[in-house]
Amino acid sequence: MNHLLRVAGALLVPAVLCLSAPVQAQETFRIGFVNPDRVLREAQPAKAAQAKLESEFLRREKDVAALGEALKVASEKFEREAPTLSEVQRTARQRALVDQDREFQRRRREFQEDLNARKNEELQQVYERANRVVKQVAEAEKYDAILQEAIYINPKHDITEKVIKALNAAPAAGGK
Repeated sequence: MNHLLRVAGALLVPAVLCLSAPVQAQETFRIGFVNPDRVLREAQPAKAAQAKLESEFLRREKDVAALGEALKVASEKFEREAPTLSEVQRTARQRALVDQDREFQRRRREFQEDLNARKNEELQQVYERANRVVKQVAEAEKYDAILQEAIYINPKHDITEKVIKALNAAPAAGGK
């Protein structure tokens, strides 16, 4: 009896292995890769967001640059005239330059903060749309995983071009 169990067990193991082999051979794991930097450089929604930001902040950028230039001119003028000014005039002009510089720094900082906040808002919308498109491409082409970062990726797994084309073809969500 013991001998029969050993023989049956010896026959059973190869049979189980044979049954599981076709299942393993049929399941392939498909991986794709998307370069998010390239999507942000080349996709129309990203370009449109950049153009929108540039037009929205152009006037303020020029105003801040004009303040900086005015400060530079006033500082150079003070440097030239300082030796001929009385102590009271020199102190008053220095104080005015410090105030002008403080105002310039404040306006530049506010501009940069506002620009960064708006850029993050616009990029977030582009990322959300891109992620939806990546998911659509992955589902349509039956990918199991899509990576955005990798040390190395074989170019045949790069679906960035497909994502960019799909983003360019898709209408903006919500009319944006």
